Amino acid sequence: MSKPAETPFDNIENAHKYIKLLIEAVAENTQEIDGEITTATESKLERRLQALRMVSYRLQKLDQQLHACSRTLNDLRTLRRLLLEER
Repeated sequence: MSKPAETPFDNIENAHKYIKLLIEAVAENTQEIDGEITTATESKLERRLQALRMVSYRLQKLDQQLHACSRTLNDLRTLRRLLLEER
C-alpha cells in the first residue's frame, strides 16, 4: 500500500513553513497595494483609493493572524520537544 501524499499540514514543521510562505506572500501584496494607493492618491481616484485602503487593512489583519499562527506553531513545536525530551 502506498503512503498518501504529504500535505503542508502533516506535521508542525510543514505547517510552520507553509505559514511563513503565506506571510511572505502577504508582505509582497502589501507592497504592491501601497504602491497602488500612492498612484490612486496622486490621480485623485477617491473610490479606488477607498477600495485599496480596505484591501490594505485586510492584508494587515491577515498578516497579524498569520504571525499569531506562526508563534502558536512555534510554541507547539517547543512543547512537543519538551514532552518528548528532544533537543
